[in-house]
Amino acid sequence: MLATRALLSKQTLAVLSRQPACFVHQGDYGNWGNTNVAVVFSGCGWWDGTDVHEGVYTMYHLSRNGARFQMFAPNQQQMHVIDHMRKQPASGENRNMMMEAARFSHGQGMTQMQDLSKLDVNSFDAVIFPGGHGIIKNLSSFMKDGKDCKLHGDVERVLKDFHRSRKPIGLASMAPVLACRVLPSIEVTMGYERDDNTRWGHWPNTNMVQAVKGMGARHNVREPYEAYVDEKNKVVSTPSFMWETDYHYHYIFDGIGNMVKHVMRMSTK
Repeated sequence: MLATRALLSKQTLAVLSRQPACFVHQGDYGNWGNTNVAVVFSGCGWWDGTDVHEGVYTMYHLSRNGARFQMFAPNQQQMHVIDHMRKQPASGENRNMMMEAARFSHGQGMTQMQDLSKLDVNSFDAVIFPGGHGIIKNLSSFMKDGKDCKLHGDVERVLKDFHRSRKPIGLASMAPVLACRVLPSIEVTMGYERDDNTRWGHWPNTNMVQAVKGMGARHNVREPYEAYVDEKNKVVSTPSFMWETDYHYHYIFDGIGNMVKHVMRMSTK
Protein backbone atom coordinates (compact mmCIF):
# COMPACT_ATOMS: atom_id res chain seq x y z
CA MET A 1 0.00 0.00 0.00
CA LEU A 2 2.78 2.43 0.92
CA ALA A 3 4.66 1.58 -2.24
CA THR A 4 1.51 2.28 -4.31
CA ARG A 5 1.01 5.68 -2.61
CA ALA A 6 4.62 6.61 -3.20
CA LEU A 7 4.33 5.68 -6.87
CA LEU A 8 1.14 7.75 -7.26
CA SER A 9 2.81 10.71 -5.55
CA LYS A 10 5.74 10.50 -7.94
CA GLN A 11 3.39 10.30 -10.92
CA THR A 12 1.43 13.32 -9.70
CA LEU A 13 4.60 15.35 -9.22
CA ALA A 14 5.79 14.34 -12.66
CA VAL A 15 2.55 15.60 -14.24
CA LEU A 16 2.64 18.89 -12.35
CA SER A 17 6.28 19.44 -13.23
CA ARG A 18 5.31 19.47 -16.91
CA GLN A 19 2.61 22.13 -16.37
CA PRO A 20 3.12 25.90 -16.20
CA ALA A 21 3.36 27.15 -12.64
CA CYS A 22 0.04 28.96 -12.91
CA PHE A 23 -1.70 25.59 -13.32
CA VAL A 24 -1.36 25.06 -9.59
CA HIS A 25 -2.84 28.49 -8.77
CA GLN A 26 -6.18 28.25 -10.52
CA GLY A 27 -8.26 31.43 -10.50
CA ASP A 28 -11.95 31.81 -9.82
CA TYR A 29 -13.32 32.57 -13.27
CA GLY A 30 -13.01 31.69 -16.92
CA ASN A 31 -12.41 28.53 -18.89
CA TRP A 32 -9.07 27.60 -17.31
CA GLY A 33 -6.26 27.74 -19.85
CA ASN A 34 -8.64 28.20 -22.78
CA THR A 35 -9.87 31.79 -22.45
CA ASN A 36 -7.97 33.94 -24.94
CA VAL A 37 -7.96 37.69 -24.32
CA ALA A 38 -6.66 40.51 -26.53
CA VAL A 39 -5.05 43.42 -24.65
CA VAL A 40 -4.76 46.71 -26.56
CA PHE A 41 -1.95 49.15 -25.76
CA SER A 42 -1.36 52.73 -26.91
CA GLY A 43 2.34 53.14 -26.16
CA CYS A 44 4.20 52.97 -22.87
CA GLY A 45 3.78 55.56 -20.10
CA TRP A 46 0.89 57.31 -18.36
CA TRP A 47 1.33 60.69 -20.06
CA ASP A 48 1.70 59.57 -23.68
CA GLY A 49 0.68 55.90 -23.90
CA THR A 50 -0.57 53.02 -21.74
CA ASP A 51 0.00 53.38 -18.03
CA VAL A 52 2.67 50.89 -16.94
CA HIS A 53 0.84 49.80 -13.78
CA GLU A 54 -2.51 49.33 -15.51
CA GLY A 55 -0.93 47.32 -18.30
CA VAL A 56 1.05 45.07 -15.96
CA TYR A 57 -1.80 44.62 -13.46
CA THR A 58 -4.08 43.57 -16.34
CA MET A 59 -1.66 40.90 -17.51
CA TYR A 60 -1.01 39.71 -13.95
CA HIS A 61 -4.71 39.18 -13.23
CA LEU A 62 -5.28 37.50 -16.58
CA SER A 63 -2.44 35.11 -15.80
CA ARG A 64 -3.69 34.53 -12.24
CA ASN A 65 -7.14 33.63 -13.57
CA GLY A 66 -5.81 31.20 -16.15
CA ALA A 67 -6.23 33.24 -19.32
CA ARG A 68 -4.01 33.29 -22.36
CA PHE A 69 -3.52 36.76 -23.78
CA GLN A 70 -2.06 38.50 -26.79
CA MET A 71 -0.85 42.12 -26.84
CA PHE A 72 -1.69 44.57 -29.63
CA ALA A 73 -0.94 48.20 -30.47
CA PRO A 74 -1.27 50.36 -33.59
CA ASN A 75 1.85 50.34 -35.76
CA GLN A 76 1.83 54.13 -36.07
CA GLN A 77 3.45 57.22 -34.59
CA GLN A 78 2.04 58.42 -31.29
CA MET A 79 0.78 62.00 -30.88
CA HIS A 80 3.93 63.16 -29.07
CA VAL A 81 6.51 62.07 -26.52
CA ILE A 82 6.22 63.32 -22.94
CA ASP A 83 9.20 63.70 -20.62
CA HIS A 84 7.75 61.90 -17.61
CA MET A 85 10.07 63.72 -15.23
CA ARG A 86 9.09 67.21 -16.37
CA LYS A 87 5.66 66.21 -17.64
CA GLN A 88 6.28 68.28 -20.76
CA PRO A 89 6.60 67.34 -24.45
CA ALA A 90 10.11 66.25 -25.43
CA SER A 91 11.21 68.32 -28.39
CA GLY A 92 12.32 66.57 -31.56
CA GLU A 93 11.23 63.05 -30.49
CA ASN A 94 8.90 60.76 -32.43
CA ARG A 95 7.98 57.28 -31.29
CA ASN A 96 5.97 54.38 -32.68
CA MET A 97 3.12 53.10 -30.49
CA MET A 98 3.77 49.43 -31.19
CA MET A 99 7.51 49.73 -30.60
CA GLU A 100 6.94 51.58 -27.33
CA ALA A 101 4.25 49.14 -26.18
CA ALA A 102 6.63 46.25 -26.91
CA ARG A 103 8.34 47.22 -23.65
CA PHE A 104 5.48 45.34 -21.98
CA SER A 105 6.30 42.11 -23.80
CA HIS A 106 8.55 39.40 -22.42
CA GLY A 107 9.95 36.50 -24.40
CA GLN A 108 9.00 35.29 -27.84
CA GLY A 109 5.99 33.91 -29.69
CA MET A 110 2.55 34.81 -28.36
CA THR A 111 3.98 37.25 -25.82
CA GLN A 112 5.35 39.51 -28.54
CA MET A 113 3.51 42.74 -29.39
CA GLN A 114 1.36 42.51 -32.54
CA ASP A 115 -0.02 45.08 -34.96
CA LEU A 116 -3.57 46.05 -33.96
CA SER A 117 -4.66 45.77 -37.60
CA LYS A 118 -4.23 41.99 -37.24
CA LEU A 119 -6.62 41.63 -34.29
CA ASP A 120 -9.44 39.31 -35.39
CA VAL A 121 -12.47 39.05 -33.08
CA ASN A 122 -12.93 35.39 -34.08
CA SER A 123 -9.61 34.47 -32.45
CA PHE A 124 -10.41 35.90 -29.01
CA ASP A 125 -12.97 35.59 -26.23
CA ALA A 126 -12.62 39.13 -24.87
CA VAL A 127 -10.69 42.38 -25.26
CA ILE A 128 -9.26 44.71 -22.62
CA PHE A 129 -8.02 48.30 -22.96
CA PRO A 130 -5.75 49.43 -20.09
CA GLY A 131 -5.77 53.20 -19.52
CA GLY A 132 -3.34 56.06 -19.83
CA HIS A 133 -3.28 59.31 -21.81
CA GLY A 134 -2.58 57.28 -24.96
CA ILE A 135 -6.33 56.57 -24.94
CA ILE A 136 -7.16 60.23 -25.55
CA LYS A 137 -4.04 61.13 -27.57
CA ASN A 138 -3.20 58.09 -29.72
CA LEU A 139 -6.29 55.86 -29.88
CA SER A 140 -8.67 58.79 -30.29
CA SER A 141 -8.72 62.54 -30.88
CA PHE A 142 -10.40 63.19 -27.50
CA MET A 143 -7.54 65.43 -26.36
CA LYS A 144 -8.40 67.81 -29.20
CA ASP A 145 -12.08 67.20 -29.94
CA GLY A 146 -13.60 66.12 -26.61
CA LYS A 147 -16.93 64.30 -26.82
CA ASP A 148 -16.97 64.76 -30.61
CA CYS A 149 -13.69 62.87 -31.00
CA LYS A 150 -12.87 60.31 -33.67
CA LEU A 151 -11.35 56.91 -32.87
CA HIS A 152 -8.39 55.23 -34.52
CA GLY A 153 -9.90 53.09 -37.28
CA ASP A 154 -8.78 49.74 -35.87
CA VAL A 155 -9.86 50.68 -32.34
CA GLU A 156 -13.37 51.47 -33.57
CA ARG A 157 -13.46 48.25 -35.60
CA VAL A 158 -12.34 46.12 -32.64
CA LEU A 159 -14.84 47.63 -30.21
CA LYS A 160 -17.75 47.24 -32.62
CA ASP A 161 -16.74 43.69 -33.59
CA PHE A 162 -16.53 42.47 -29.99
CA HIS A 163 -19.78 44.21 -29.05
CA ARG A 164 -21.56 42.77 -32.08
CA SER A 165 -20.20 39.31 -31.26
CA ARG A 166 -21.43 39.55 -27.64
CA LYS A 167 -17.88 39.17 -26.31
CA PRO A 168 -16.86 41.11 -23.17
CA ILE A 169 -14.94 44.37 -23.27
CA GLY A 170 -12.79 45.48 -20.32
CA LEU A 171 -11.91 49.16 -19.82
CA ALA A 172 -9.60 50.84 -17.31
CA SER A 173 -9.36 54.54 -16.29
CA MET A 174 -9.74 56.67 -19.46
CA ALA A 175 -10.60 53.78 -21.80
CA PRO A 176 -14.42 54.09 -21.38
CA VAL A 177 -14.14 57.21 -23.56
CA LEU A 178 -13.46 54.92 -26.53
CA ALA A 179 -16.39 52.57 -26.01
CA CYS A 180 -18.85 55.33 -25.12
CA ARG A 181 -18.07 57.10 -28.39
CA VAL A 182 -18.99 54.19 -30.67
CA LEU A 183 -21.27 51.88 -28.64
CA PRO A 184 -24.76 53.23 -27.98
CA SER A 185 -26.28 53.52 -24.49
CA ILE A 186 -23.65 51.61 -22.54
CA GLU A 187 -23.02 51.97 -18.80
CA VAL A 188 -19.54 52.60 -17.38
CA THR A 189 -17.64 53.98 -14.44
CA MET A 190 -14.75 56.41 -14.44
CA GLY A 191 -14.88 56.91 -10.69
CA TYR A 192 -16.25 60.06 -9.10
CA GLU A 193 -18.17 62.81 -10.87
CA ARG A 194 -16.52 65.61 -8.90
CA ASP A 195 -13.05 66.03 -7.46
CA ASP A 196 -13.30 65.02 -3.80
CA ASN A 197 -9.77 65.81 -2.69
CA THR A 198 -8.69 63.86 0.39
CA ARG A 199 -5.39 62.94 1.94
CA TRP A 200 -5.67 59.57 0.18
CA GLY A 201 -5.98 60.98 -3.34
CA HIS A 202 -8.16 63.01 -5.70
CA TRP A 203 -10.03 62.88 -9.03
CA PRO A 204 -8.46 65.40 -11.47
CA ASN A 205 -10.13 64.18 -14.70
CA THR A 206 -13.84 64.45 -13.90
CA ASN A 207 -14.34 66.44 -17.12
CA MET A 208 -14.14 63.11 -18.93
CA VAL A 209 -17.12 61.86 -16.95
CA GLN A 210 -19.20 64.74 -18.28
CA ALA A 211 -17.93 63.97 -21.78
CA VAL A 212 -19.06 60.33 -21.73
CA LYS A 213 -22.45 61.46 -20.46
CA GLY A 214 -22.57 63.80 -23.43
CA MET A 215 -21.89 60.81 -25.68
CA GLY A 216 -25.08 59.16 -24.38
CA ALA A 217 -23.56 56.78 -21.84
CA ARG A 218 -24.78 56.30 -18.29
CA HIS A 219 -22.11 56.89 -15.65
CA ASN A 220 -21.97 55.07 -12.31
CA VAL A 221 -19.87 56.28 -9.38
CA ARG A 222 -17.40 53.69 -8.12
CA GLU A 223 -14.29 53.56 -5.96
CA PRO A 224 -10.88 52.89 -7.58
CA TYR A 225 -10.86 49.32 -6.22
CA GLU A 226 -14.27 48.52 -7.71
CA ALA A 227 -15.54 47.62 -11.17
CA TYR A 228 -18.88 48.35 -12.78
CA VAL A 229 -20.49 45.66 -14.93
CA ASP A 230 -22.89 46.45 -17.75
CA GLU A 231 -24.28 42.94 -18.09
CA LYS A 232 -26.49 43.79 -21.06
CA ASN A 233 -23.63 45.08 -23.21
CA LYS A 234 -20.88 42.94 -21.62
CA VAL A 235 -18.80 46.01 -20.81
CA VAL A 236 -16.74 46.08 -17.59
CA SER A 237 -14.97 49.23 -16.40
CA THR A 238 -12.87 50.29 -13.42
CA PRO A 239 -11.68 53.81 -12.44
CA SER A 240 -8.07 52.82 -11.63
CA PHE A 241 -5.81 55.87 -12.17
CA MET A 242 -8.65 58.27 -12.81
CA TRP A 243 -8.03 58.47 -9.08
CA GLU A 244 -4.65 60.09 -8.53
CA THR A 245 -2.80 58.76 -5.52
CA ASP A 246 0.82 58.88 -4.40
CA TYR A 247 0.96 55.61 -2.49
CA HIS A 248 -2.23 53.53 -2.56
CA TYR A 249 -1.55 51.54 -5.71
CA HIS A 250 -3.08 48.41 -4.19
CA TYR A 251 -6.52 49.96 -4.75
CA ILE A 252 -5.73 50.21 -8.47
CA PHE A 253 -4.44 46.64 -8.46
CA ASP A 254 -7.66 45.40 -6.84
CA GLY A 255 -9.90 47.39 -9.18
CA ILE A 256 -8.26 45.96 -12.28
CA GLY A 257 -8.45 42.51 -10.68
CA ASN A 258 -12.21 42.90 -10.27
CA MET A 259 -12.55 44.08 -13.86
CA VAL A 260 -10.57 41.11 -15.17
CA LYS A 261 -12.57 38.60 -13.11
CA HIS A 262 -15.86 39.88 -14.52
CA VAL A 263 -14.47 39.85 -18.07
CA MET A 264 -13.39 36.23 -17.51
CA ARG A 265 -16.78 35.32 -16.03
CA MET A 266 -18.68 36.74 -18.98
CA SER A 267 -16.33 35.19 -21.52
CA THR A 268 -17.68 31.74 -20.61
CA LYS A 269 -21.34 32.63 -21.16
